[in-house]
Amino acid sequence: MSHGHGHGHTGPVPVGPVAARVVVGLLTAIGVAVLIGLVALWPSRHSVEIPLPFQTSGGGAVVTEAGTVVTSDVGPCGSPSVGRPFTANPLPPPNNSYECDRSVVAIESGPNKGTRTLLEIGPGPGQPDLQAGDHIRLVRQTDPSGATEYSFEDFSRGWSLLAVVAVFVLAVVVVARWRGVRALLGLLVAFGVLVGFMLPALLDGKPAVPVALVGGAIILYAVLYLAHGVSLRTSSALLGTLSSMVLAAVLSWAAIELTHLTGLSEEQNTNVQTYIGHVSITGLLLAGFIIGSLGVLNDVTITQASSAFELAHLDPAAGRRSVFAAAMRVGRDHIASTVYTLVLAYAGGALPLLLLFSVAGRSITDVLTGDAVAIEILRSAVGGIALALSVPLTTAIAVTLARPPAPRTAGPGSPAVAAPRRGGRHAR
Repeated sequence: MSHGHGHGHTGPVPVGPVAARVVVGLLTAIGVAVLIGLVALWPSRHSVEIPLPFQTSGGGAVVTEAGTVVTSDVGPCGSPSVGRPFTANPLPPPNNSYECDRSVVAIESGPNKGTRTLLEIGPGPGQPDLQAGDHIRLVRQTDPSGATEYSFEDFSRGWSLLAVVAVFVLAVVVVARWRGVRALLGLLVAFGVLVGFMLPALLDGKPAVPVALVGGAIILYAVLYLAHGVSLRTSSALLGTLSSMVLAAVLSWAAIELTHLTGLSEEQNTNVQTYIGHVSITGLLLAGFIIGSLGVLNDVTITQASSAFELAHLDPAAGRRSVFAAAMRVGRDHIASTVYTLVLAYAGGALPLLLLFSVAGRSITDVLTGDAVAIEILRSAVGGIALALSVPLTTAIAVTLARPPAPRTAGPGSPAVAAPRRGGRHAR
């Protein structure tokens, strides 16, 4: 009996290679569109004025110098030597009206290197507890009379941070080997995109959502192909992640519009609105939602793509439906574990805020629906929705690439697609 839709072929036409060409073509077209968007959104060269809270008294950028605490004690405050560089001992205070923590600090960089200065720190919450031997950073600025003065900026963490990062890099490279090295290179690319393109573009007043989508797409191309190699498996994960990122952008926009989030409950957003008025706070929220979802989406999609390809390889006789069902069982477990990981991560970030609200005497409804907590809830919800939908989407793409369709049967009433039996395929 002849086929109902015969076109002169003696057997089934495998569309695996066709699907592969479609996916590669789509990723190429998306890549070209991303490059066009990068050129269109590239920030201009004009400078942005330094916001007032980050200026020195002279209106310039804050300059810091290295220092080491030589001595620290409690004594009378009000010395004329506070913040001034000196080589001998600090001058005594004119009166002993109150006591505070006094620290003599050796200045170790800048024009006054080799001298010392005196820091006086009054009692109060959030004040640093300086001890002899502490390495700190000092703000150097010039007062209206032209004299140089120093003040405490922060503890110096350069070497300690470098040590922690070195241990992180070593652990990744030892366990993951060359793949770990490539993943770290992708991380550097992601940081470069964030600092070199996204932040300058946002400061330049470019629309936040296109900037986030273009920047996110560049990061995904670099991270996935560097870490996992150029293959159909990686390409299926990339296409699934890009689709999920766009979905997350749409969901984020709808959620923010629906709930009327302002973002002004966060101090840094208030500062942005006050001092960099041309930057949209809502746009920043949207961009944050989009970029924040990339990590977890990337994790899930690459796992699903790998699962689908491995299952297809282990059982060559399994059809697409069987491979899809098996990969989805893995995906459901992954969703279950990743969703609460995502929520707990955002809850951990909002823990100080929740602690303050817990002693404010407000109802739990007011706390949860307030702008500050609602932002974290929406981040978790949007990320969870995009995460859940990315699993079947990526799995379907990966299965299409990993398993060409089974042959069609010739008899009327037979199923359109049948899984091939072990021992060969028989066309009728």
